[in-house]
Amino acid sequence: EHGQKMSARLTRNQMAWRAAQDIADCSYVNLGIGIPVLVANYIPENRDVMLQSENGILGIGPAPAEGEIDPYFVDAGGQHVGLAFGGMLTDSVGAFTMITGGHIDLTLLGAFQVAHNGDFANWDARVPN
Repeated sequence: EHGQKMSARLTRNQMAWRAAQDIADCSYVNLGIGIPVLVANYIPENRDVMLQSENGILGIGPAPAEGEIDPYFVDAGGQHVGLAFGGMLTDSVGAFTMITGGHIDLTLLGAFQVAHNGDFANWDARVPN
C-alpha cells in the first residue's frame, strides 16, 4: 500500500514465539485469550517464567500431548493447557488478586484487530450478547 512492499504475515505460532523471546527471566506473566496462550509453548528453556490465566491457573505449561489432556486444566478461553512443575490452581478471585495486587509483571492480550497506530479491539461485533 502506498508504494511500500508488503511482507508475508506471521503465523499465530510465529507471533507467539516472538513474544516469548521478549519475556524477562523470573517474570510472572498473564496470558490473554487467543495467540497469547500459545506463548507457553515457546518460553526459552533458560528462563524461569511463571504463566498465569485469569481463571485461576498459575504455572501454565506447554500444551499437553493428545493423550495427556486433563479435562480440568483449561485456560480462560477454554483451551486445554498443561500445568508446569510447581504450578497451582486457585479460584478467579485469587487470580484477579494476583493481577490487581501488582504481582503480575506482564500481560499479553489477544486482540481481534490492531490498527496501524496500535489501537486494538478485543471484542467481536458479530457475536450476539
